Amino acid sequence: MTEFLLGAAAFVLGTVALGLVRLLRGPGHADRMLAAQLLGTGGVAALLLLGVATGVGAIAEVALLLALLAAFASVAFVSGVHRPEGSGTTSGTAPSAASSQNENKRDSK
Repeated sequence: MTEFLLGAAAFVLGTVALGLVRLLRGPGHADRMLAAQLLGTGGVAALLLLGVATGVGAIAEVALLLALLAAFASVAFVSGVHRPEGSGTTSGTAPSAASSQNENKRDSK
């Protein structure tokens, strides 16, 4: 059974390596983020299989930590990718109000 679990872990790591190619060459940000999620999920799976195969319980804790970091990475991606450029921490309402005032000045001339 140990050989099967180690073989399954090697197979999962092989698929993670293919995901690494997509991470490096992905055409868009979303493709790269999904590949990063694959790395996290595959890493967790490989670590859990390795922990069961070897009988080391601490590997499961490392897998849980990796899962937590992968979740934080996806939250950081979602919160950072949809922010308008140049908005900083503001909501972005001031530039649109200023541009509407400039349009009103041009229309009144």
